[in-house]
Amino acid sequence: MMTNKTNEKPFWEQQDIKLSNRNLERGSYWIEEGGIKPASGIKPHFLVLLATCLVAGSFLASGKLAPIVNPFSLTLLRFLGAALFLAPVVIYKKEWRVKILPTMPRAMIIGFFYSAFFIGFFESLKTTTPLNTGTLYTLVPLMTALLSAIFIKDRIKSRQIFVYITGAMGTVWVIFDGQVALLLSLSLNKGDFIFLLAAFSMCCYSISMKLLYRDDEMIVLVFCTLISGVFWITLALLITNQPLQWNLIRGNSLFHMSYLIVGATVATTYLYQRTTIMLGPSRVNAYIFLNPALITLLLLVVEGVPMSAAIIPGVILSSMATIILQSLNGIRNKPNPHFSHGSYYVNVFDHT
Repeated sequence: MMTNKTNEKPFWEQQDIKLSNRNLERGSYWIEEGGIKPASGIKPHFLVLLATCLVAGSFLASGKLAPIVNPFSLTLLRFLGAALFLAPVVIYKKEWRVKILPTMPRAMIIGFFYSAFFIGFFESLKTTTPLNTGTLYTLVPLMTALLSAIFIKDRIKSRQIFVYITGAMGTVWVIFDGQVALLLSLSLNKGDFIFLLAAFSMCCYSISMKLLYRDDEMIVLVFCTLISGVFWITLALLITNQPLQWNLIRGNSLFHMSYLIVGATVATTYLYQRTTIMLGPSRVNAYIFLNPALITLLLLVVEGVPMSAAIIPGVILSSMATIILQSLNGIRNKPNPHFSHGSYYVNVFDHT
């Protein structure tokens, strides 16, 4: 932990005082002992948006594979394939290889929450519907914001809660295709409560990335998280006694599986972990509101499925909520005292 010789306050608290005395424009900055330097405010958001698009594509690919392979086995293959994809890169470079063991204990915790989401999601589908889970998933941004306020001291205001609710309403409108009667017929069951636990795990996954980050090489942390995921999913597969069925993946299914491994697992895990460190869990998870709209758009572009005009109001609401939350969330991100260098990332949006 870095401190000033004449002032025993932690480095970041000293910088907080400096920030409060500066008239900084809205944006993102790197705070160092040498001063405050502007950082690119667009790039992290572009990376999150790219990851969100890749996730949307994974729904299409998973839909093609789900009738062929059981979901537990499919998820294990995703994690294992992604880990094997990164293994030569990480192991070949000595400075990365030696960091695997020190990183693994923290990655086991991060990977546990990541895997728990998939386990809970698939278990919930035994007694509920994808429509119900899609609706409940819109609670993740608000849940993450509330948990971030507790664990990483991200401030949350009443107007932010209003925007979260608005974003959820817009997303639900897209999911239900603007059919109010279908929305009113929604009822919760055992599977829905299981999925709420899974959604809670996804929130914990985001927050644990922020809390457990130790200035790691991101590719090493991603690799270790995937190895952790392989362990936890294998354990779940053994407990449920489900077959692998990997031999059934052939032909076009190999293309869809390759996309899930490289695009929807390696790339998104890297992008989400990198941007969560920079932007914070609340701002990254706010992009979840765009998922249903992006899936609908991909269905139109890739498979020619027409887009219903009824969902347009929902798309507008969810998009506006995502944009507004980027300016309201993450007022200042307290740095991790375990950083080896003397700098940290901060977002300046509102000092009131």
